[in-house]
Amino acid sequence: MTSLTASESATLERAADAPMLAQVERWAAVNSGTGNLAGLKTVAGQLADAFAVLPGDIRLVAPDPVESVDAGGNIRTTQRGDHLHLRVRPDAPVQLLLTGHMDTVFAADHPFQTLKWREPGVLNGPGTADMKAGISVILAALTALEASPLAARVGYDVMINSDEETGSHASAALIAELAKGKTAALTYEPALPDGTLAGARPGSGNFSVIIHGRSAHAGRNPDEGRNALVAAADLAVRLNALKSLELKVNPAKIDGGGPNNVVPDQAILRVNMRPSTPEAMVAAEAMLRGTIANIQRDHDVHCHLHGGFNRPPKPLDAAATRLFELVRDCGAALGLPPISWNATGGVCDGNNIAACGIPVVDTMGPRGGAIHSSDEFLIVDSLAERAQLSALTMTRIAERGTV
Repeated sequence: MTSLTASESATLERAADAPMLAQVERWAAVNSGTGNLAGLKTVAGQLADAFAVLPGDIRLVAPDPVESVDAGGNIRTTQRGDHLHLRVRPDAPVQLLLTGHMDTVFAADHPFQTLKWREPGVLNGPGTADMKAGISVILAALTALEASPLAARVGYDVMINSDEETGSHASAALIAELAKGKTAALTYEPALPDGTLAGARPGSGNFSVIIHGRSAHAGRNPDEGRNALVAAADLAVRLNALKSLELKVNPAKIDGGGPNNVVPDQAILRVNMRPSTPEAMVAAEAMLRGTIANIQRDHDVHCHLHGGFNRPPKPLDAAATRLFELVRDCGAALGLPPISWNATGGVCDGNNIAACGIPVVDTMGPRGGAIHSSDEFLIVDSLAERAQLSALTMTRIAERGTV
C-alpha cells in the first residue's frame, strides 16, 4: 500500500505542523555533554515538560552506576544523568519502543556551544542533528498519532537516555526492560544528508587492560624489573594484528610510564573492538583473553581486564528487513526520494534493542551531518519530512498489527 488515506493525510499534516525547529533551538542551546550533570538535568526537565502533552505516565529514571578505570589504574564510579521514560497504553495490542538520547559529545567547557545558520535551511550547532532534532521528531510524530483513529490500537514507551554517547552503560538495563514484548522499535539517530539509513551495525566493546610489572633502577638493575609499558605496547601490537574482515581493533591509548631512570611497573592499555557478527564477538573476546595470557607469560607481568562488549552486533534479520521495507514504502507514499539503507561501522542503542530480538530502524531522525564535530548541521526541512515518515510508519504498523 503506497497511497495515502484521508485519515493518514490528516495525521501527516499534524506531524508537519509541530513546532520542531523552535524546540531544537531551545534544547540545543543548553549544553548537555554526557558529563555535564547540571546541563542534563535542565534538558531532562525541558523534555519532561514537552512530552507531558502526551497521555500516559512520565518519569525520570535514576541511572545505573558506571565503572571505569582511571589513569592511575583505579576503578572509579561515574555518575550519569537521569533518563526520561514515558509509557502510554501498555495494554494496547501493538506495542512500540521509541528511543533517543539527550546527551551530546560536547563537554561543558567545549568551545562549540552556540547555534548559527550555515546557510538558509541548514542549522549548525551542538546536538542539532545528534540528536535533539530527533527527539523533536519523536514528539511531533506521537502527537499526530494521538489524533489518529488508530491511536487506541498503539501503546508505546519513549526512552530518552543521558549516556548514549559513552555507550549507554547507565541505561542498557532500562533499554532491555522496555524492549520486552515490543512489536517494533524506532530510534532517532540522524539519517545521512541524502536520507540513507544505517542498516547492519557491528558490535562494540571498550576494554582497559591494567598491566602490573615490577619497578627497578633503569641503570643499576633493569633486568630485575618487569616493564609494564613495554608489555602494554606489545599487547597493543598483538591485538592490532587480530584485525580481519569480521573484526575491527583499535588500540587507542596507553597510560603509564614515569621517570626515565625507573622501569615502569604499571601501564593501562585502552582498546576498542568491533565484531561484525555474534560469532565474531565470541571469538574476539576469546582472542583478547588469550593474547593477554600470552603477554603475562612472555613479559612476566600480571594483567587485569576491565570492560566488555556493551553493544552487541546488529545484523539484519528477516523481521528487521521487513521493518526497513515498511519505512521505505512509507517514504514512497510521501513522495520522498527512494530510501535505502547501508551497513555502517558505527553503533548506537539500536544494537542493544536488536539484541533483544526486536526489529529496529535506528536512523529515523532528520537528515544532517558532520556529527561529533563543530561542523555538525541539521537540514531543517527534514524535520517535517521525518516526522511524517515516523507518523505514517507507526500508523501502518498499528493497522497491520505487525511489521
